[in-house]
Amino acid sequence: MSKQGSTVLESTFAILRAHGMKIMFGNPGSNELPFLAGMPDDFDYVLGLHEGAVVGMADGYAQASGQPVFVSLHAASGSGNAMGALTNARYSHSPLVMLAGQQIRRTVGQEVMLSNVDAALLPRPLVKYSHEPLSPQDVPRSVTQAILEATTEPKGPVYLSVPYDDWKEPALADDVHLPTRRVRTAGGLSPDLLAELVGRVDSAQNPVLILGPDADGSQEASVALAEHLGCPVWVAPSPCRAPFPTAHGLFAGILPAGMESVRARLQGHDAVLVVGAPVMRYHKWEPSAYLSGSPDVIHLTSDPSEATRAPYGDAVIASIGPALRALADNVKDRGKGPFAPRDIVPATRGDGGMTGEQVLDVLNAHTHEGISYVNETTTLDAVWMSRVALTRPGQYHFPASGGLGFGLPAAVGIALARPDFTVVATVGDGSANYGITALWTAAQRRTRVVFVIVNNGTYGALRRFAAAMNATNSPGLDVPGIDFVQLAHGYGVPASRTTNRDEFEKAYKDALEAEGPVLIDARVLP
Repeated sequence: MSKQGSTVLESTFAILRAHGMKIMFGNPGSNELPFLAGMPDDFDYVLGLHEGAVVGMADGYAQASGQPVFVSLHAASGSGNAMGALTNARYSHSPLVMLAGQQIRRTVGQEVMLSNVDAALLPRPLVKYSHEPLSPQDVPRSVTQAILEATTEPKGPVYLSVPYDDWKEPALADDVHLPTRRVRTAGGLSPDLLAELVGRVDSAQNPVLILGPDADGSQEASVALAEHLGCPVWVAPSPCRAPFPTAHGLFAGILPAGMESVRARLQGHDAVLVVGAPVMRYHKWEPSAYLSGSPDVIHLTSDPSEATRAPYGDAVIASIGPALRALADNVKDRGKGPFAPRDIVPATRGDGGMTGEQVLDVLNAHTHEGISYVNETTTLDAVWMSRVALTRPGQYHFPASGGLGFGLPAAVGIALARPDFTVVATVGDGSANYGITALWTAAQRRTRVVFVIVNNGTYGALRRFAAAMNATNSPGLDVPGIDFVQLAHGYGVPASRTTNRDEFEKAYKDALEAEGPVLIDARVLP
């Protein structure tokens, strides 16, 4: 608790402690040292070797723990390094509280070395809230606001810049009230609105359910709703989490991220219920009408921005979990069950090497509820969920904005948040280079992570786009000659290389039994 006579620093740590934010991820610079030097003994500082890896680890930790996470960044240069990873945190609605050190307050206007000019503008529009307090005494209140902004739906990252001479200043006696502040969202469906939505869904002859990452924590309700409707369940394009069990008989797959692809798969459905996702996060340019005919599109989201920017659909802003539960409990059971599990047929074995699909088959053959997955193989993202049986919330993670460098750091963050799980990270050889320094933190912290580098010697996703854009002569599409085994050894992580399915399966089984991190360089066919 803050008390009369305490400092801004002491008041801030009391607020962080009250919110359970006693682990912080960071890479320190000179502006941060006065803050870090005052860190109490019951706090834990997780060092990352690059700010992108720091934010990636914090993002993974926040998603796995469900709690807000504190991130310590340097001023403009360090914050800039973090912004690539911040794109993923923004679209995955991860509650990160990022505090950047600023130069001494009276010198910022001179733009002295390591000052953060217009600090609050720097991270926008990738954060919900960005601020530099106008006085030292307003720092604790601003920290409280940042935490509450980050954790209020829609959750998301926030940014504070604090001059480093503020920490020694006296705090306000009234700061004693800050640690007990809270903001709660009671965003359920009103009885009239629930009755309207249930009536529209019940009147549909051929409904379809599309679930997004914000429905991940409500899988039980999602399954009940889908089974009552007896309808196919698609996962919204480019999902960062898996909101539906992928071995369930109603699971249809991931919607491709193109207008024509989505339109074709929704054709024939007279009601489209989109829950916990934008409408839609297209990527590949496919000129087309959004929909065939005029289906009744109902959009349930916790994010007002998702509701307002959508090009079609009747949007309702509500808390996703309670809304899904209410719909599941009230829609008509059409009696189409029971539903047999979906068969996952292994890829055909061939001569001359291993395919990425065979890597996924090995993962599926040895999956269990004690494994959490991180995927950053952009060449396999469309088929990943269809080839691995995911059974519980929080079991799958993918970069929410496609920002490379998420996979390795996020896996470390998830392992730190959930040490009771084994984390398996499948990462492409191109994207692995963006977050490779996370291996050092994994080795230092002895995290239970199996890093699988799906190595085809090229930026496979870019080659796919190059073909679609008639740009196959673009430079920089291949990344040959990188020895990930030696890189892993240099960071202190045991590693091996495999070239076929049998070798990979043996190495993977051994890795699952290891006590600390292990890396497998899985060479696959282009």
